Amino acid sequence: QLQLVESGGGLVQPGGSLRLSCSASGASLDLYTIGWFRQAPGKEREGVSAITFASESTSSADSVQGRFTISRDVAGNTVLLQMNDLKPEDTAVYFCAASPHRQIPPRALLATTRAFDFWGQGTQVTVSS
Repeated sequence: QLQLVESGGGLVQPGGSLRLSCSASGASLDLYTIGWFRQAPGKEREGVSAITFASESTSSADSVQGRFTISRDVAGNTVLLQMNDLKPEDTAVYFCAASPHRQIPPRALLATTRAFDFWGQGTQVTVSS
């Protein structure tokens, strides 16, 4: 059974940076597309970035393009989300999730949480001065 654990969240000032990690156990991430989602209070969970682990194909939401970068660490069976130039509207709980539908382009998978079968517990990111 695949298990995912997020880390790296915290409090940062506007314009600052954080790097989130999604560490996997129980299976190789080569079998999955990994997505980062976020959910702010009172809002729906939204897709942020995704990577098909085996091919390194990536996609990111328009709201984070040019600021967030998703990447993989093959040896560590981990997916990273580098977040730069953070804004108050980036404040949310960030979740990583795994979808077995790796043949579907990551941009399409980010459009729905239903494509993802395994979820981490989430990590809080707060952007505030």
